[in-house]
Amino acid sequence: MKRNFKKPIAVLVATATAISLLAGCGSKTGAAPGAGETKETAKTGESSSNAEAGGEVSYPLTKGGELTYWLQLNPNASANFTNLGETELGKALQEQTGVTIKFQHPAAGADQAKEQFNLIVADGNLPDIMEWQWVKMYPGGPEKAIKDGVIIPLNDVFDMYCPNLKKYLAENPDVDKMIKTDDGHYFAFPFIRGEDKLRYTVGGFIRQDWLDELGLEVPTTIDEWHTVLTAFKEKKGAEAPISFDWTNFKQSNPFAFAYHVGAANSTWFIIDDEGKIAFAPAQDGYKDYLMTMNQWYQEGLIDKDIATLNGDQVTAKMTSDKSGVSVGWAASRMQLFMTSVQKSNPDYLLVPTPTPTLEKGATPEYGYMENKFPDVGAAITTSCKNVELAARLLDYGYSEAGHNLFNYGVEGVSYEMKDGKAVYTDLVMNNPDGWPLAQSLSKYVRANYNGPFVQDLNYLEQYLQLPTVKDCPQVWEVANANKHTVPNITPTQEESKELATITNELNTYIDEMTLKFIFGTESFDKWDNYIQTLKDMKLDRALEIENAALERYEAR
Repeated sequence: MKRNFKKPIAVLVATATAISLLAGCGSKTGAAPGAGETKETAKTGESSSNAEAGGEVSYPLTKGGELTYWLQLNPNASANFTNLGETELGKALQEQTGVTIKFQHPAAGADQAKEQFNLIVADGNLPDIMEWQWVKMYPGGPEKAIKDGVIIPLNDVFDMYCPNLKKYLAENPDVDKMIKTDDGHYFAFPFIRGEDKLRYTVGGFIRQDWLDELGLEVPTTIDEWHTVLTAFKEKKGAEAPISFDWTNFKQSNPFAFAYHVGAANSTWFIIDDEGKIAFAPAQDGYKDYLMTMNQWYQEGLIDKDIATLNGDQVTAKMTSDKSGVSVGWAASRMQLFMTSVQKSNPDYLLVPTPTPTLEKGATPEYGYMENKFPDVGAAITTSCKNVELAARLLDYGYSEAGHNLFNYGVEGVSYEMKDGKAVYTDLVMNNPDGWPLAQSLSKYVRANYNGPFVQDLNYLEQYLQLPTVKDCPQVWEVANANKHTVPNITPTQEESKELATITNELNTYIDEMTLKFIFGTESFDKWDNYIQTLKDMKLDRALEIENAALERYEAR
């Protein structure tokens, strides 16, 4: 749904009057009421009494309070701040809502965050609100987190305290389905990509200035890619024509999608042409894909260190004429490379590349497209003693005022309204301290990463500053990509435990064998043995679980 948000407003209309809290007070073992429990039988707690007569709610809340809020601090923010509360966004959120927020952050890094999350959950002394990937990163998924007494179901909470999110979900039933469990429990306040163009966030890009010099066109087929990469190596002296960090993009690079074996998530599961979940590394196309990668690697077209490259190393190669092609995000990779190099070499030009096909003129069928709800959500924990206050705070992000705050910051400071449209000020676009745009934005907004709000396309149109970078969403778009992207399905508690054991073993084996095939240390004559090993690791059972979960998801 496209929403034309105008000047922020302070008064929001709720659908319910003041009422005592539902649940979730006290220790981890104090389970919150499920969808089938009545409000009368639910455990109650302190009410913040923010609903006025007639159901109207004003922000700042008439009776505020203090909440603890645990989330990972985005690297663009942590480059200059140690706590979200130090940012202009964090300060404004507290001022506009009337809620004092004590932000808590784990150490930087996915492994450190997961470790601290697990320690907090095991301890049971939880913060009031926790942002997490509840579908993919909590063993057993969000329903298990509810049954474990970690977070509370939000059905009655939404009804009583969240008019803004409830209205959005009523208008967007596809998102409504995404933030429920199979048992019908809402579990989090979601981050939502408001329009499809916001979902095409990763793709390939190439040195257009090199193509022009060599008289070549942007490649659209795998054969054309081979021709271009060979020319980059032989005529431009590129030591690594393609360079990208494998850890981030092994599943989502455009060459994998050309063979229908790419995935826009952290797993290898895709939806095949029959609408069933399949396992990409077990498809016939995966062998063809790896054979192509092996050929390119042997010919020196792929960076020899691809398995261990990190983002900084890729940046160094793409900004020093050692590489001419990479894969990554439009702004924080492609745009960053250009703004860095064009200061000394104004001819340096990158352009996005479409998802390649095997035949000239064919239309790509598979491609990178994130879920509209990319499994980032703020949940209220069972330790929260003021559920209403937490809900009112989080619901603010889906109001007109909250939408503008999360996407644009504070009017008159980080943005101004021009012709009914929010426009970032020069303070953001040309940071006086010389910060990169991504860091400058993160001082005022969360639009360039995530949070409990609806991301606005208008933000992206300003974030992507350079003309060719602005082309990325359109060039990377694949019409049928969504058909092949697995939604945030949730296996049952028992299934999840079994699935985790199977997929952990499968993924370890695939990571090892994929690189062996690419590097040539494993012969493709052993492919049948590889497939048999996947079956021996209970791949068929994993697919059975995934497809059962997909059927339940579609029936929600």
